[in-house]
Amino acid sequence: MRPTTELYGRGVYRFLMSRQWVILALITLLLIPTMIRLGIWQMHRYEMRSARNQLVTNALHAKAVPVERISTPGHAVTRTERYRTVTATGTFETSKEVVVRRRTNDDDEVGFHVLTPFVLTDGKVVLINRGWIPANGAQTAFPKIPAPPGGRTTITGRLMADETTAASGIKDIKGLPDRQIMLINSEEQAKRLHAQVLGGYVEQTAPEAKGGTPEQISDPGKEDAPLNYAYMIQWWLFAAAVPVGYVVLARREARDRREAAAKEAETAEAEPAPV
Repeated sequence: MRPTTELYGRGVYRFLMSRQWVILALITLLLIPTMIRLGIWQMHRYEMRSARNQLVTNALHAKAVPVERISTPGHAVTRTERYRTVTATGTFETSKEVVVRRRTNDDDEVGFHVLTPFVLTDGKVVLINRGWIPANGAQTAFPKIPAPPGGRTTITGRLMADETTAASGIKDIKGLPDRQIMLINSEEQAKRLHAQVLGGYVEQTAPEAKGGTPEQISDPGKEDAPLNYAYMIQWWLFAAAVPVGYVVLARREARDRREAAAKEAETAEAEPAPV
């Protein structure tokens, strides 16, 4: 009679046909393409973020141009125009100044952005976001705002696209206190001012406000594209590791079963033969 281990060895991987191992095999087969797709998604995110970072870098380092060369009344600022450094020459019209509610500074303190119409030499208006000021109490009251430079002046800033609820997630709440708004939108401000307002608005970067108030808005930070690249590699490594893990588990299970069969055989041989 052949040893039990030899007979068992012929079907040592037969357990792979059991319900438990069939389910594990199906899960393995589902995980591999899922992880590959997640890696591809992270690759697309990496490419999108890298492209966005490059656009921002190009815009910020481009030579400053007069804002009138890029924007006109009703113009929609494009992705390539956003953050472009522009200049504007004219006068601030503080009597029609408004504040933008629920805006934060670099320390995540809630306050207002100061939006001041800037009348250009040709009579058209460009909206200037002069920066952030604290709320200093109830946000229902119009805050005290430091005055901008008087008379004819030239400012420099970053051109920005009109804000919308769809793009920002900020609800355009109606019935706000006088001279307070939720979103910076040139079309809405053109109706309020009864003037020709250039599309988009400008985040002022120079000259700096006396005393540091309003606080200038920081340069747009770069999105963490390398993190998406790392996630992409991680998912693909997981996809490669899943089948390897399945094989390792199967071999370990087969080894344990062989050892158990060998012990059973030894026990059977050690028992005295019946008389």
